[in-house]
Amino acid sequence: MVARARVHLEAESTTASRKQTGTTSIEKEPGKRIAFGPVPSRRLGKSLGINNIPPKHCSYSCVYCQLGKTNQLTVQRRKFHDPGTIIDAVSKKCKAARIHGEQIDYLTFVADGEPTLDRNLAREITGIKALGYPVAVITNASLIHDTQVQAALLGADWVSLKVDALDNATWKKVNRPAKTLDLQAILNGMIDFARQFTGHLTTETMLVDGINDNEDQARKIASFVSTIQPREACIAIPTRPPAVKDIKPAGELAITRAYQIFDSELDSTSISCITGFEGNEFAFTGNAREDLLNIMSVHPMRKESVKAFLQKSKSTWRVMENLLGTGEVLEMQYHGNTYYMRKIM
Repeated sequence: MVARARVHLEAESTTASRKQTGTTSIEKEPGKRIAFGPVPSRRLGKSLGINNIPPKHCSYSCVYCQLGKTNQLTVQRRKFHDPGTIIDAVSKKCKAARIHGEQIDYLTFVADGEPTLDRNLAREITGIKALGYPVAVITNASLIHDTQVQAALLGADWVSLKVDALDNATWKKVNRPAKTLDLQAILNGMIDFARQFTGHLTTETMLVDGINDNEDQARKIASFVSTIQPREACIAIPTRPPAVKDIKPAGELAITRAYQIFDSELDSTSISCITGFEGNEFAFTGNAREDLLNIMSVHPMRKESVKAFLQKSKSTWRVMENLLGTGEVLEMQYHGNTYYMRKIM
């Protein structure tokens, strides 16, 4: 049994390259970078993303994060946008997607940082559900022990919780959490939430070579996941450039072993592996430049995906040349592939 612990959510920040102020660049441009896609999702089909958090405000600084190192490491929940601004941005993006014949399967909170840091999340989920699509939230679960966070997530249709480690040493090595967080409290929070949630609950475990990909880790994680009985347990590996340069995805042997262990422990749970490329079906909603910037803010794109998108939007590579020339987009190499992401800071 996991021991219970009380945790006070206190603000804490890393030493960042710039001082944190009350207003960020994203807040100065309401509606910008909030809604993006739809993008192809290996778990959600065509997902229209909702970026409700300013760049890199997070409670974790995961070594494998595709958006780079966390600049504002915090557990303080606060208002980042007016809920009406978020709902309006998502509504407009849905309308643009429909006009261009783009499919939407889910409206998904998947942010530059941790979406549950937004204290208005419950109001935003309620307002967005009125648009007529199911709502998903992808969270690192670090604040799940907070009853207000649980209440907000109960309003969603689909929730993904991160479970990368079951012991403090591994957790701190792979997720690099804010200092005031307590792993035991988080695990108990997941159990409490799972008992209440009636929607589609899934877990995600990211396997990193040499950190959490051994047999002992897999057995511990699978045993815990069995206690919350999600509909789906997802085993994943980093497939895009990570925050820490020398981080590598788990190998085939480790992935296969983890799958077999999860399959033997979780009788009523569907087990899936995310180990490959999600495809090129990124949606065009009217402005190629803005669509690319909004997608790349949260979802680094492979070069072939960018080319396919530009072809769909009847645009040329000159759009990318301009974005690279102005420094708004960065080019990176990872495992033999070229990726592009928006420069966040």
